Amino acid sequence: MLRSLYSGVSGMKNFQTKLDTIGNNIANVNTYGYKKSRVTFKDAISQTLQGATARTSAQQVGLGSQIGSIDTIDTETSFESTGRTLDLAISGDGYFRVRGNDGQIYYTRAGNFYLDSNGNIVNSDGYSVLGTNGNPIQINSSTVSNFSIASDGTITDQNGATIGTISIATFPNPAGLTRVGGNLFRQSINSGNPNTNITPGSGSNGTIESGYLEMSNVDLSEELTNMIVAERGFQANTRIITTSDEILQELVNLKR
Repeated sequence: MLRSLYSGVSGMKNFQTKLDTIGNNIANVNTYGYKKSRVTFKDAISQTLQGATARTSAQQVGLGSQIGSIDTIDTETSFESTGRTLDLAISGDGYFRVRGNDGQIYYTRAGNFYLDSNGNIVNSDGYSVLGTNGNPIQINSSTVSNFSIASDGTITDQNGATIGTISIATFPNPAGLTRVGGNLFRQSINSGNPNTNITPGSGSNGTIESGYLEMSNVDLSEELTNMIVAERGFQANTRIITTSDEILQELVNLKR
């Protein structure tokens, strides 16, 4: 069989993965706190037909391509002003910490938070937002009529009394976090351990902006351009398969 036939197949599979990733980015163009993904390719192994000598280079034929990586691009993007106190955005490095119903701690940049029936600050799935003490933050509606959130995460009531402090976490490699859906990430081996003993706004740590939400960092024009490139790449690889098939057909027809 022709090597080009299998090279074309590998190219088609890789460009299909790229199109899947682009489609997911476009679907999340309006998802708060979403971080886009990017697919990179790398060449597969090369078959050596003749080794190198003192005067000639090696003769090698490549055997297609494969997925090099699927990266999370964790760049910060613009904020949307909402004027709602519990809509929070992190300006700079860091992630909000929430505890799921399974007891696991997750991390998110989507700061659209709410109060549940017990006065706990939760996300849209009901996961509790954690304070600097590692516990959920509760606002007693019977004694608190109004509250505000400072840039360091401190929540104060109408009398200036501190209710709690919202915690954020930073990672040595935030791009290594694992997506789990629902705008949430989970710690992985590649992300490193979270640093939670920090104060928002200190050093390179991000500040918490109340009344704002971080928008998706998906650039629609860029994604549509990449989609065209991926589509043409897919078509080019189908042409490789078609041409290889025509050559094989000619070989079969040599004896009539």
